[in-house]
Amino acid sequence: MSAIVAENIVAGMGVLAAAVLGWRMIASRRAATMSVATGDSVRAVPPSADVLSRMIETLDLVPAAVLVLDAGGRILHAGPGAWELFGDSLGAIMRHPAPLSAVLELRDGERVEVDMMLDVPIRRAVRGQFRRISIGAGQSVVLATLQDGSERDALERMRTDFVAYASHELRTPLAALTGFIETLRGPAADDPQAQQRFLGVMAGQAARMQRLLDRLLMLSRVQMIEHRKPRGTVSPAAIVSRVRDEAAPLLDGGPASLIVDLPADLPDFAGDADQVVQVLLNLIENAIKYGSDERDRAVTIGLRVRQTVPAALMGVVGAGKIQGAAPGGGVRQGIAFTVTDNGPGIEARHLPRLTERFYRVEGNSPRRTGTGLGLAIVKHIIDRHEGRLTVDSTVGKGTAFTVWFPFGDGVSPKRHETVMDTSFPPPADPG
Repeated sequence: MSAIVAENIVAGMGVLAAAVLGWRMIASRRAATMSVATGDSVRAVPPSADVLSRMIETLDLVPAAVLVLDAGGRILHAGPGAWELFGDSLGAIMRHPAPLSAVLELRDGERVEVDMMLDVPIRRAVRGQFRRISIGAGQSVVLATLQDGSERDALERMRTDFVAYASHELRTPLAALTGFIETLRGPAADDPQAQQRFLGVMAGQAARMQRLLDRLLMLSRVQMIEHRKPRGTVSPAAIVSRVRDEAAPLLDGGPASLIVDLPADLPDFAGDADQVVQVLLNLIENAIKYGSDERDRAVTIGLRVRQTVPAALMGVVGAGKIQGAAPGGGVRQGIAFTVTDNGPGIEARHLPRLTERFYRVEGNSPRRTGTGLGLAIVKHIIDRHEGRLTVDSTVGKGTAFTVWFPFGDGVSPKRHETVMDTSFPPPADPG
């Protein structure tokens, strides 16, 4: 109901603006005629430009995502609300076949509503309402109002996916719990040692289900706001400090150690600090789980931070898999975090699928008990930030994950260009 009211308000203001400006156009023509009759050599502003300019001034007062298009569907003007809601995606929206064909078929006074789905750079559900309005003899424009239904679409997909994933992934631990309960009630009813052993296994299975549910909820929350561009600024030094503190429980008492390389003068970048920390914690957790082999050797994890451009990442990853390519080419600068380990590495056949949900690279280490959702969460966060994820791994030597976050609007990078040093290999095996 609110969407209909908003569209009607916009359309009504458009019609009112066209009527008022049409009267002004007639008045200006009369003034021009009188000036010519009196010998005044000053020419009037072309009516179409004057009318369009004043219409835009009127529509910019509307608190909605409003576009003014020409008869061919090209964007003549995008209001503040449209830029606020959709930003650089406006061009992709109007290049979509559905609204473009609808606009081309519109006649004066007609209105049409179109639903469309954008998949690049992220999935967005958009509803567009278009009305063609005459602004003079033989002249017309198309008023468009856009509504973002991405959150509603994400919520519907979240519900469906949650049921599907939970039912699939929870089946195994639930079956194990059921079997142990039956055993405790039957053959092990009078065996204290067996009871303690089975209860320990049951506690582990329950903890696995809890981790899975937590990760599913986290993935759902990330997807829910993936289409919203982060508004804050992030300090690399503050991020690294938080990561040190929050990773401490994972590192204490275990075979893993963390080595940080952080220059002192790195600038802030655009982003959501909590999500950036989550990305790095997920990568460090993976390095701990998958960085050891059957010998359970000590794991050395490196965290290096640099200011760089996306093109420099290609020198790091070589033939590695690239996810979440940022629009705007390779000249946009940003901050890159590289997490390395000295583990057994990942075979090349696994790299293209690492960010798939529930995809796991199994091995012999007892710590390889992940949910298969960590890198999927990382990918969605990086997509929200218009960043990049690169993976470089050599079997027997280790793996390096690099996440790159671009500088956003209003964030001023350093004047000199810093290119990532590509000589930062995974740490050497200390043993």
